[in-house]
Amino acid sequence: MNRRTRAGLTVLLLLGPLAGLSPGGDRLMGKSFATRSEVIATHGMAATSQPLATQVAIDILKKGGSAVDAAIAANSVLGLTEPTGSGIGGDLFAIVWDAKTQRLYGLNASGRSPYALTLKHFRDEGLESIPPYGPLPVTVPGCVDGWFELHERFGRLPMSTVLEPAIEYARQGFPLSELIAYYWGRGAQILKERPNFAQTFLPDGHAPKKGDLFKNPDLARTYEAIARGGRNAFYRGELTDTMVSFCKRVGCFLREKDFADHTSTWVDPVSTNYRGYDVWELPPNGQGIAALQMLNIIEPYDLAAMGHNSAKCLHLFIEAKKLAFEDRARFYADMDFSDVPVSVLISKEYAATRRALFDPKHASRQLAPGDPKLFDGDTVYLTVADKDRNMVSLIQSNYRGFGSGLVPDGLGFGFQDRGELFSLEEGHPNVFAPHKRPFHTIIPAFVTKDGKPWLSFGVMGGSMQPQGHVQVLCNLIDFGMNLQEAGDAARFRHGGSSQPTGGKMTRGGYVALESEIPMEVQRGLVQRGHEVKFVSGGFGGYQAILYDAKRDVYIGASESRKDGHAAGY
Repeated sequence: MNRRTRAGLTVLLLLGPLAGLSPGGDRLMGKSFATRSEVIATHGMAATSQPLATQVAIDILKKGGSAVDAAIAANSVLGLTEPTGSGIGGDLFAIVWDAKTQRLYGLNASGRSPYALTLKHFRDEGLESIPPYGPLPVTVPGCVDGWFELHERFGRLPMSTVLEPAIEYARQGFPLSELIAYYWGRGAQILKERPNFAQTFLPDGHAPKKGDLFKNPDLARTYEAIARGGRNAFYRGELTDTMVSFCKRVGCFLREKDFADHTSTWVDPVSTNYRGYDVWELPPNGQGIAALQMLNIIEPYDLAAMGHNSAKCLHLFIEAKKLAFEDRARFYADMDFSDVPVSVLISKEYAATRRALFDPKHASRQLAPGDPKLFDGDTVYLTVADKDRNMVSLIQSNYRGFGSGLVPDGLGFGFQDRGELFSLEEGHPNVFAPHKRPFHTIIPAFVTKDGKPWLSFGVMGGSMQPQGHVQVLCNLIDFGMNLQEAGDAARFRHGGSSQPTGGKMTRGGYVALESEIPMEVQRGLVQRGHEVKFVSGGFGGYQAILYDAKRDVYIGASESRKDGHAAGY
C-alpha cells in the first residue's frame, strides 16, 4: 500500500461516521443491511415482485390510467411472468385509498367452494384433511371478478388498454427472472403429471431456466376474451364452458352455477391504532386481523429500548404471534357462515387479557384461544399510487405456487387450491360447506395517520404475512428505519401454531431466523425455551409505497427477497 492509498484510507476512516458510513457495513447511507436506496417520485409509483410488471404499471400511469388501472395491468402481467404465485385461476383482495372521497375501500374477491361438493364426500373418501393438489381443493377463481369490480369503481382506461401489455408479453414471450425460475423448477417436479400442466408450463418437456424466453399464447387468447367480453366472458361465457367441461373430465366439482353465482364483496377495512398510526386490514375470511391483534398485544412495551431483533424483542413478537394465531385457528372464517367477533378480537381490552398470558422469560408450549364472549364491546403483492394521490394495496394468489396443478384446456392458467384451507372438523367455523369461502392467508394492508394516507404495503407468504406486517411496521415506527430498510431487515418466522384446518400447537412450535440475526440472539431465544430452526426462504416478499404529505412525494421500496423493484415517474 503506497503513501497516497494509506492517507486516503485514513481520511475515509476518520470521516466515515460523518459521511454516513454504517458501522460494520459498507453502505454509505443508512443501515448496512439495506440492499438499495428508496425510490422517490412525484407523479406516481409502483412496486411489484417482477420488473416487467412494475414497468407496465408505470406505463399505464403515464397513459393517464388510475392507480387501479395500473394495478390490474401489473397483476395481469404477473399472472404470466410469475405463475408460481399468481394468476386468474386464483383469488384477490385489495384496499384502495380514494383521494376524491378521502376514504378507504376494501374488496374481498375470493371464491367459494363448489355447490356439488359436500363434507360427506370427504368422509366417504376417508380423508382427514383436504389434499393440496388435484380436483378437491379447487374453489371458484375470484381474480377476474375482482379486476372488474375495482375497474368499474376506480378505473379510467378501457380494460382492453389495461390488459394489452400482458397480452403482448404472453404472445411475444418474456425472459424468466431468477427467483421465479427457481420456484418454477420446484413446482414442475410436483405438478408435471397433472392435466395440461406440462403442455402449458413446461415447454420442450422441462421447466424454463433463468433468462429463457417463455410464451403463453393460450393465456394471451384468454386475456383477449376477457378484454373483449368483460367479466361475463369468464363467469358466464365460452371460457366458463371450457372450464366446466374440463372439470367434469378430471373430477373437479365446479359447474356453471358456481361461476354464474360468484360475486366479490366490498367490505369496510378494520383497524387498530398503533402509536398514533391507524393500521388497516380486511376482516375475515382472511387473516389480516391477526396483525392487528399482535400490534395491540405488543404496544405497551418499549421496543426501541429492547433493541431491534434482540432476543428480548423477538421473544415478545413470537409470543404475541402465538396468542393471535390461536384465535386465528378458532375464530377466523367466512363471515357469511360464522359470527366472527372481529370488533372484540381487535380491541385493546381484549388484547390486555391475552397479554396477561405473556411470560417474558419463558416460551409458551400450549395456548388456548381467548373467549371474546367475555366482552360486549406463495402469492404476489403489489402496490400502485397515481398523480391524483389514489393508492391501491393489492394481493393475489393461487395459494400453493402454481395452485392445484389443474390447467383448463387451452386457457393458459391453473386453478387455485385454496380449498385446502377448509377444516373437516364438524362444528368448526371454518369447516367445509358448499358455496363457502375458505380461510385465506393473503392480506393487503394500509396505514393512515390523522385520517390521511401514509403507507400502502404488504408482505406475501402464507402465515408469514401477519408476522411480516408487524415486523415492517415496528421497523418503521419503533426503530426509525426508512421504507427500504424496513423491508430488508432480517426477519423471524414462527411456525407450528394451531391451524384453521385443524391441528394444535405442540411444544411451542418453532422459530425460523434469517442468517443475519446474530448467534447471541439465537442463544437468547433457546434459553427462553424456543426451538430455533435454520431454514432457507419463507420470510415473505415486501413491497411498499409511502406518501410523504409534507413534501407531496411518493417513496417506494421493494425488497431483495424477490425479483422485483419499485419505480416512479
